[in-house]
Formats: sequence, C-alpha cells, structure tokens
Amino acid sequence: MRLLKIVALFVAIVFLAPMTAAGAWWMSLDHPSSWRSANWSATGLLPEPQTSRDAAIYVLAARTGGLKGAFAVHSWIVLKDPDGAHYERYDKVGWGSPIRRDGYAADAAWYSNRPWIVASLTGEDAEAALPAVRGAIASYPFANRGDYRIWPGPNSNSFTAHVLRETPQLDAVLPPNAVGRDYLSGGSWFAIDRDGRDIHLSFAGLAGISAGLRSGLEIHLLGQTAGIDFKRPALKLPAVGRVEF
Repeated sequence: MRLLKIVALFVAIVFLAPMTAAGAWWMSLDHPSSWRSANWSATGLLPEPQTSRDAAIYVLAARTGGLKGAFAVHSWIVLKDPDGAHYERYDKVGWGSPIRRDGYAADAAWYSNRPWIVASLTGEDAEAALPAVRGAIASYPFANRGDYRIWPGPNSNSFTAHVLRETPQLDAVLPPNAVGRDYLSGGSWFAIDRDGRDIHLSFAGLAGISAGLRSGLEIHLLGQTAGIDFKRPALKLPAVGRVEF
C-alpha cells in the first residue's frame, strides 16, 4: 500500500501537474476553430534553399491543433540536396497515404502554430547523412494506408523518432511532448539506436523508459515523457516540453 501511494504521488507530481498547467495555459490562448480556418503557410523559419549550395537536414516540430495542442506536438523531416533548389518535406499523417511528401511548405505553420527546429545538419555532414535518412524514411514499417493511430501510435512522431534512431548523425531526440515518439518501429518492445548510444524499452507506447548519452534518462507514461537531459542540460516535462538549465 505504501508503494502504491509513492507511485501515485510520483505520477501526480511528475506527470499530472505539468499536464494540468499546460492545459490551463493552452486554454487561455486563441486558436482556430477548425483546420479549414487554420494557417498552414510558410513561416520563414528556414533559409531559402536557393541561398546556399550546401545540403541540409532539419527536424521540425510544432504544437498540434485542438485540445491535443496542450499536450502534444507534430514533427516532420526536411531535406535538401547539395545545390538543391527546393526542400523535401516528409510527414506522417492520418489520412490518405500516411507518409506524405511535400504536403505543406517545409517550414509551414501547423494548425496556426509556429514550428521550431529540433535538430539540424548542414554542409558535408548533411550530405553524408542524406542516404541514411532517406533509407530510414523508406524502411519505416508503418507506411501503408491504415497504419496510423493518433494514440499511442504509430503516428507522426513515431515516424520521426524512427528516422532519428536510425540516423544517429542527427544526434537528436524529439521533445518530451511528442506523443508517440516511444512507439517503437514494428511494434517491438525493445530498441537500440544504430550507434548504440541509447536504449529504449516500450510496452506499445503506453509505458517504458529510454536511457543513454543522447536521451539522458526518460520515463514514458501514456505517450508523455518525463526525464532529464545530461548532455544538453534540461528537464523534460510532460506536455510542457524541455526546460533548459
């Protein structure tokens, strides 16, 4: 009984309190009434592709729409070839063909929410990593019609997290409020990043842990993540995101 009380207190403080605060903050903001009235246009976050001859890889994220936006973000991958005149954008979505290429501008707002750059790689490093990123996109196992589930996954963040695990050159993990990031490829319960720096244990995206040089220490519960990043010092708070030291 004492153990159950300790667990309940831990969940209340570490998970429910940040989620409640995020929900209250979100409800205080103005939001579009539907996807039709939302802004989906380019934000100017990324440089114009024609201004540089370098290859580039970006991982972007933005709060999603409706009440979900209080607790979750949507993430996607942006690529540019050397001397490329345009970006390629890859999202996983919940309608039509799940892996969507260039469905939106590379740095477009998502449900009127401005994106930010989670990770980036440019120049020779990006050029060397492009084949691995494209291979990871092509190998994603949940790429067929019907292979989308908003919670606990596989969803948009499950796709982006798969690419990051398969291409450690990007040296990044998704934000803690990227719901679905811990739903492992193929529905497996255990995974190791390709460079061996992180390990992941997940029970169908509902509960699990991640640990390593890249993730730090994370606890996953019902799609949310709490933890600490040692490499880039920050707290990881459910629904809130990263709080940098």
